[in-house]
Amino acid sequence: MVQRIPTLTKKDVARRVAQLMGEPIYKSEPWVNAVIEALAQLLEEADPEVRIELRDFGVFEVKRTRAKPKARNPKTNETVFIPSRRKTHFKPSKRLKQVLQRPLVELNYEIPEGSADKYLEAQAAGKNGAR
Repeated sequence: MVQRIPTLTKKDVARRVAQLMGEPIYKSEPWVNAVIEALAQLLEEADPEVRIELRDFGVFEVKRTRAKPKARNPKTNETVFIPSRRKTHFKPSKRLKQVLQRPLVELNYEIPEGSADKYLEAQAAGKNGAR
């Protein structure tokens, strides 16, 4: 059976904010909701592009896409026109990227089946055994 990835919600974010601020959750929840609503509104109001930079977290952007005059519907194989539109993009900060790029082996996480990390793990074990 496939293991589900845990999903965190706004309530979990409010809980963490309450914990960091030393306040009860009922005081932090409206603030978290307001910040998320404000970010959503700023992204929605992009005319047509916007960049929201949050230091030590990342950058949210609304970017334009080009029209695709010759896209293909894979079901019918029919050629369709896709007009230009807007899309969201998130780029993590340098600090966040460094934290997320640490190898799973270093963090003692289970290595996914078929991963090349098994090769690195065996290589590291060979070096440790040679000493």
